[in-house]
Amino acid sequence: MEKREVTVEEKKGLKNTKNLILVGVMMAVGIVLRMFAGVIAVGNMHPNFLIATYCLSIFIVRPSLAEAAIIGIISGAIGQIGTSMPWLGLGSETLGAIAMCLLVNIPMPKAVKPIICTFLATCVSGFAFVGLAALTYANPMPMAQFISMSTVTLVTAVLNMIIVTVLSIPVNKVMGNDAE
Repeated sequence: MEKREVTVEEKKGLKNTKNLILVGVMMAVGIVLRMFAGVIAVGNMHPNFLIATYCLSIFIVRPSLAEAAIIGIISGAIGQIGTSMPWLGLGSETLGAIAMCLLVNIPMPKAVKPIICTFLATCVSGFAFVGLAALTYANPMPMAQFISMSTVTLVTAVLNMIIVTVLSIPVNKVMGNDAE
């Protein structure tokens, strides 16, 4: 008799229940952080820490491009809660999530990967938001408003890269992944 071998193919991305749960938990954490971000305000704008949670999710889960876009759309929809500029987040968060998905697949030293990927993905999302705001809500956008919104974007990018870099190590361990 031949010995049969059973191989289990690990599902990647959001097809893996464990990964899907992680993304759901990260979105919930993002909602809570978003509610408390109101205390950190520059002018009338506050950082969007929901970006950090989807960046961390994408960094850990490595979804497909389509799955990352879905994560971005969901983040954008969640971001509609309490926003003064409705609908912009749907586009900007989707672009940020897609950017993160593309960036995590670029070979780079693992020590800097979460730093670079999160900073750039947050900038993509934030500056897409600023650009959409300039086109729809403030056309033409006053320079002071552009500077204020750009400052919020850059500060949020720095905060997000710290959050994702620090949390990626324990979350990778909890998920049973090798930290990449």
